[in-house]
Amino acid sequence: MRKGILSLTAAAAAMTLGLTACGGESGDTSTAQSGATPAESKVAGKVGVILPDSKSSARWETADRKYLEEAFKAAGVAYDIQNAQGDKTQFQTIADQMITNGATVLMIVNLDSGTGKAVLDKAKAQGVATIDYDRLTLNGGASYYVSFDNTKVGTLQGEGLVKCLTDKKADKPIVAELNGSPTDNNATLFKNGYDGVLKLKYDAKEYVKGPDQSVPDWDNAQAGTIFEQMLTEQPKIAGVLAANDGLGNAAIAVLKKNSLNGKVPVTGQDATVQGLQNILAGDQCMTVYKAIKKEADAGAALAIALAKGEKPAASGSVKDTESGADVPAVLLDPQAIFFDSVKDVVADGFVTKDELCIGEFAAKCAEAGIQ
Repeated sequence: MRKGILSLTAAAAAMTLGLTACGGESGDTSTAQSGATPAESKVAGKVGVILPDSKSSARWETADRKYLEEAFKAAGVAYDIQNAQGDKTQFQTIADQMITNGATVLMIVNLDSGTGKAVLDKAKAQGVATIDYDRLTLNGGASYYVSFDNTKVGTLQGEGLVKCLTDKKADKPIVAELNGSPTDNNATLFKNGYDGVLKLKYDAKEYVKGPDQSVPDWDNAQAGTIFEQMLTEQPKIAGVLAANDGLGNAAIAVLKKNSLNGKVPVTGQDATVQGLQNILAGDQCMTVYKAIKKEADAGAALAIALAKGEKPAASGSVKDTESGADVPAVLLDPQAIFFDSVKDVVADGFVTKDELCIGEFAAKCAEAGIQ
């Protein structure tokens, strides 16, 4: 996959116009929120954003929604942000409503490529510009793709687990892999990244490849059941490559029941409050921080430019492995987070000290240098 960074000079300017939306909000804020109407907006078009769910990661509602709203309001662009809550039928219904209600730009986080493609095809047939946000819709033909370098995310996870196992002086550890949803292309990219690291260890007979299973829909409850089965079948698991913090926490819960938490390194992703607290407690060895504000700002910049009738240039692209097309893209850099770098996530404003350093974690935060 070829990777590049979008030149955002012109697009970013659209986000710093200092214009304020005049409209109000509508609907339950957990699922829908609208900005200025087209008549009130200083930007001609309207942006529709469909988020995927709330259970796979807290980020969609706590971070992405907030940052996208801030960017659209600052630019005075009309917007409608809704969450499909994991329901594929609802996802398509929301898209239909947005197009009917005048969206000229549609930005989606697909639930799977099939549903995503159906929505993108309908949007394009209506002359609506399209953006894949965070997840590439395979064979979807979106106008743009905005995400992190997801293969690198996986590479950082693999390298992180190697570091943690090395620190524990593990000898030929059995490694279990708890992968993300098989219908999420990002999960495939994460796995490509960490398998590229771990395969070298397996081939060199330094590590032993243990159970390797995907978790449907990133469902944390299913992840717990799957990992419990893994541990029953292979009680000597010594390391867990969990694809995100939710899956990691599910594995940690099982390890706690077996008095193995802190002894078996577990990875994660998303730098959630829960994941960071697990790191502070010593139950999770690392996570991957993706500066969501940068991703949201990049996506909003593209959407705002498209709403104004512009055609923002992209210097980077990714290869759609199904269609073979090169999709104009912006790919951002992720960061590995360990105990001594949890403070970086707080300093960046992604989580606050007040929400992270509560109760038993206060002393750990002080130990980790969190101000």
